[in-house]
Amino acid sequence: MPTNEIKSKIEAGRAVLVGVDAGDMRDGECEISLEELRRLLDTAGGEVVATMVQSRQTPDVRTYIGSGKLIELAELCENNDIDLAVFDCELTPSQIRNIEDELDGVRVIDRSMLILDIFALHATTAEGKLQVELAQLKYTAPRLIGKGTQLSRLGGGIGTRGPGESKLESDRRHIKRRVIALEDELAELAVQRKTKRAARDRSGIQKIAIVGYTNAGKSTLLNRLTDAGILAEDKLFATLDPTTRKFSLPSGDDVLLTDTVGFIRRLPHHLIKAFSSTLDEAVCADILMIIVDASDPEYPAQLEVTENLLAELGAGDKPSLIVYNKCDREASNVPAPTTEHGETRKSVCISALTGQGIDELSQAMEELVRAGKKKIKYLIPNSEAGAVSTLYSLAAVDEVDYGAEYITAYATVDARVRGMMVRYEAQDGSNPPLPKKEEW
Repeated sequence: MPTNEIKSKIEAGRAVLVGVDAGDMRDGECEISLEELRRLLDTAGGEVVATMVQSRQTPDVRTYIGSGKLIELAELCENNDIDLAVFDCELTPSQIRNIEDELDGVRVIDRSMLILDIFALHATTAEGKLQVELAQLKYTAPRLIGKGTQLSRLGGGIGTRGPGESKLESDRRHIKRRVIALEDELAELAVQRKTKRAARDRSGIQKIAIVGYTNAGKSTLLNRLTDAGILAEDKLFATLDPTTRKFSLPSGDDVLLTDTVGFIRRLPHHLIKAFSSTLDEAVCADILMIIVDASDPEYPAQLEVTENLLAELGAGDKPSLIVYNKCDREASNVPAPTTEHGETRKSVCISALTGQGIDELSQAMEELVRAGKKKIKYLIPNSEAGAVSTLYSLAAVDEVDYGAEYITAYATVDARVRGMMVRYEAQDGSNPPLPKKEEW
């Protein structure tokens, strides 16, 4: 079944941003989140006319901001010709209905809808478009039921890209069928992606995933290192689909670098699930290169968000390199190296735009790759000679000697291959040291 066409043309709207400063928020957190929401809306092509903040311990279950504040919001929209209200939260279906009833003609979307809208704008591959449509259907469908005359939004605008809502009002069963079809298509693509990963694993080339907060400069860095030619803009979520390119380290060894979708505060769990195949690039990588925008005063919190999401994905314990990007800017503020578990955490300062620090970055990558490999002596019984072929396919084999009972092989292996071949590892203490760097 062909995918629905995702609109790429944005119709700008005059918008008001709405947030709640709850009692459990740290000082300034609400303002920081709303500023991020402003940048999201700017990426989607909208115009922020006003911002409204309600201070209350907990959001109102019926209208999020309370009935009195909602009346004030309706007056603000009417007096300023505002046609879009963007809430910095995840609204329930009933909250959307109650708010739209009061605002009378003003479209209401929440943070998740806005992010999905940007994903729809930037999805370019077939898989990316399928993921966007599936996420939109699963998230939006229950929020459209029961909205009566306000159900159809085919007029366009922010928050309306994707499969469209006319399908929801015409046949709910079609939505269920479409979700099943999308999940089946994505499952097939996931098998293809798994096959490609298996081929990369057999090549023995180390995989490095470039991860980090959205707009930290991941795509610019991949372009700088590999001439990948992918889109790199000063906007949030400019990159959605993963891109993998080969990069040669100073020693001449190759690694695979993969650009991934950026992280953001309060990334909805349904989005994490929908884009699992994309985020799996980080899970399946051997090394993580965490990019940080050193010019953003909020970078410590952004780094924390990134590391928390990596831990949630099951990639938190992988070898990692912190890369402080945009260090050419006057506002950049790089911290002193930190210590974790008795070891100094490796970090480098670069500017992906100007090329500053790229040589140091390449050296740091090589050190991480080198640290993950060891030269091992294997004693393989002649009756299991097939293990030598396995070793050749997964590692760099330096020497093989065929004896009367055993095949002696010396190979430089990473932790994964070493675990696979551990039963053949020589136990006589004769494993040689790693070669010197010039021999590597």
